[in-house]
This record gives sequence, C-alpha cells and structure tokens, in this order.
Amino acid sequence: MSHLKRRNVPRKWPIPKKEGATFVVKPRFNLEESVPILIALRDMLKIAQNRKEVKKAIQSGNILVNNKITRDERNSILLFDTLTIIPLKKYYQLGLSEYGKFKLEEIKESEINKKISKIIDKKMQKGKKIQLNLSDGRNLLYDGKCNINDSVIINFKDKKITGCLPLKEKANSIIYGGKHAGKKGIITKLELKRKIAKLNTGDKEINVLIKHLMVIE
Repeated sequence: MSHLKRRNVPRKWPIPKKEGATFVVKPRFNLEESVPILIALRDMLKIAQNRKEVKKAIQSGNILVNNKITRDERNSILLFDTLTIIPLKKYYQLGLSEYGKFKLEEIKESEINKKISKIIDKKMQKGKKIQLNLSDGRNLLYDGKCNINDSVIINFKDKKITGCLPLKEKANSIIYGGKHAGKKGIITKLELKRKIAKLNTGDKEINVLIKHLMVIE
C-alpha cells in the first residue's frame, strides 16, 4: 500500500495527525526512520503546495538526495541525508529537533556530499575485507579500525567511508531513538555489558540504550 492513515504516521514526522487529509503518502522503505520526499517538500519546507507540484519538480531533475537525482516522491530521506533544491540553490540535511521530530536544517553546498551513519554490524568478506552494515541500510567496505556502535563519515562523491567516530566517553552524540530522541550531549559513562550510556545534555544527565545513540562530529 502506498498510503497510510494520518493518525498512524510515525512520531518523528512533523505533521499534525488530526488535521488535513485522512491518508498521507508512505515512504518506500524504513517507515519509522525516514520521511518521503513529498512530505519534506510540501509539509516541512512548504516549497510546494501539492503532490502534483512535487512530482513536476522531481520529473524535471531538480531534486537531489545525497547529491543524486531522485525520481519518486515516495523515496525516503533518512537521518542526516542531504537534500538539494537546484532552482532555489538551497541545501538541507535531515536532523532531529530536541522534541524528537524530523527537521530540515539548511547547510552549505560544500556539505551535501557528506553524512554520518552508525555501524550496526560487521562482516568479513572474501580477501579479509570488512563490510560495515550501517543504520541507513548501506553496506560499505572499510579497511580502517571501527567497531559496532561507532559512527562513520560517508563521502557520496567518492562513494566511500572517509573516517570513523568511535563510541567512547567524551564523544558528542545524539539520541535518535526512544523517548529521549533528539537530545544531544556528551557521553560521560559507558556500560558496555549493560548496553547503556550516560549522556550529559547540558542541563541534566540521561541514561540511554546504546542502540538509540549515535556518535556525531
């Protein structure tokens, strides 16, 4: 099904659940952790009034996700993906507000080829090459030292990982899942056996599951 009821949209979507049309478009993958292009352009950035205008912009090749032309208004934008609006010369990155809602933050053109993603698994491939399975669905080879729950910096232009951000005390992090989603802070304590971290957000300390935490620059 290409649509879902508005009242059932994920909590992270910044759209009202009790106003507007009964149904909204459903992203092609990762419903809970993404927003479709249509919602981003029409409801979040408000640069299009309806689906027809969004489809026209897409068909004209004027919308890029991670610096690649997108062809479907249902395509998903995930956390830290970049969005380019060519005619407006505007560039955005999908982030999280402190209330756990997706938001599009304006960035510089020089930043559209980069994003951060979390390592959720590692596999040994032929030739003893290490494949990193990432939180955004990508699987990339990397010969550097990285562990599960670390983050990596992806360069879309070169189509490779350019650096690793280790999960450790004093690392800058964001909570991207659970009831504290959107909160940012410094890791003050790691309890790896319990799979819990303590995060100082500036005004208080929060205990958070490591699976809901992502290291950022």
